[in-house]
Amino acid sequence: MQIRPAARAELRLLQDIERAAGEPFRSLGMAAVADDEPLPLDLLERYRRAGHAWVTADTDDRPVAYLLSEPVDGAAHIEQLSVHPAAARRGLGRGLIDHLAAVAAADGLAALTLTTFADVPWNAPYYARLGFRALGDDELTDGLREIRLAEAQHGLDRWPRVCMRRPL
Repeated sequence: MQIRPAARAELRLLQDIERAAGEPFRSLGMAAVADDEPLPLDLLERYRRAGHAWVTADTDDRPVAYLLSEPVDGAAHIEQLSVHPAAARRGLGRGLIDHLAAVAAADGLAALTLTTFADVPWNAPYYARLGFRALGDDELTDGLREIRLAEAQHGLDRWPRVCMRRPL
């Protein structure tokens, strides 16, 4: 499988991947997360145009996973990482993160950051295995605080959330 920039014609597929990747949350009593609408096409297009949207494509060149990022306070912030469940457990998420790390290092950024659910096995524990460390409240940058506030306003604080950082 190859990692490449997302194409405009694939943005609806990214929405489908996000919907499918949300379904496992239902089994954890997090139906609101599973039912949450994916990012809108205009926002996905903004990431794509900025060069901050990558996909992992299968042998038919069809996306099965994707990552969106944006620079936040000197780090590449992972806004969204979704892997279709049919392609899960093959290292696709790790590959996309490693790709972003290489791009961010080449751009002179110091770290990768993300926000995630603290107690979901494929969230914070997974990222910790990939070298991310949970940040304390006193370590949050202004940009990360803004992201957390927006997440809280969206209702994501119904479950414990954490900001994480991986130095480059």
